[in-house]
Amino acid sequence: MSNDQHPIGHAVVVASGGLDSTTLAYLLRADGATRITLLGVDYGQRHRVELARLERIADELGADHIRLDLPGLAALMTGSALTDARVPVPSGYYTDASMWATVVPNRNALLLDLAVALAVSVNANTVAFGAHAGDHPIYPDCRPEFVEAYRRMAALATKGFTVDGFQIVTPFVGMTKVEIVRLGAELGVPFAATWSCYRGGRRHCGRCGTCTERKEAFALAGVADPTDYEDPAPVTPCT
Repeated sequence: MSNDQHPIGHAVVVASGGLDSTTLAYLLRADGATRITLLGVDYGQRHRVELARLERIADELGADHIRLDLPGLAALMTGSALTDARVPVPSGYYTDASMWATVVPNRNALLLDLAVALAVSVNANTVAFGAHAGDHPIYPDCRPEFVEAYRRMAALATKGFTVDGFQIVTPFVGMTKVEIVRLGAELGVPFAATWSCYRGGRRHCGRCGTCTERKEAFALAGVADPTDYEDPAPVTPCT
C-alpha cells in the first residue's frame, strides 16, 4: 500500500479471471480489504472463457462476483484480435506490431466506468485496476498518465456521491509481469485457475503472444507454471 493510499474497505476489482487481476484481488485481501467484489464483463471477447475462471476464483477467494453480459459492445470495438473474428491472434513473442492487434480501444475506460458506477451504488471506497508496466508501450489505457487523467474525470463525474476516501488504485502500474508472478506466488494465488490465452479454446494454446508472455513470466520469476497448455514447449526468456 502506498503512503498516499487510504485504507481499503470494500474494493471493486476490474477482474478478468487473468493472472494480473487475480493477483491484485489477493493483494487487496492481504492489505486488509474488508470486502472484495470481482466485476467481470463479457464485452464480446473471443476468450470469454476467462469469465468462467473468474467465478471459480471468486469462490476460492471468498469474494463477491458480478458478471455483466454486454457482448454487443464488440460491434463498437472492431479491428482488434480480441473482439473481431477477422483479425488473427498473433503467435510468439509480442512485437509492437503484433501487440497492436490486441488493443481494444478505450476498453479499460469503459470497464473502469462500470466499476466506478458499481462502487458508488454499493458504497465501496476503492476501485482496483491491474494495469502493469509491460502494457504501457502499446496499450494507451494502461499508462500512468491515463490512470491519473481517469482519476480526475471520475472524481468530477461522481462528486458528492462517493464515500469519503474514495480511490482508484493501480498497484501494478510500475511492475513487470515477472514481479506480479513472484508476488502472486507469495500470496498463494491459484495460478492454475487463472486464464490468459486470447484464443479462447478449452485449454491455453501455449503459442499465442499472451501464452508466450505467461510462460516467460513464470520462467523468469523462477515459479513453477501450473498452466495446462496445448503446446507446453518452454520458451527462451528474453533478457
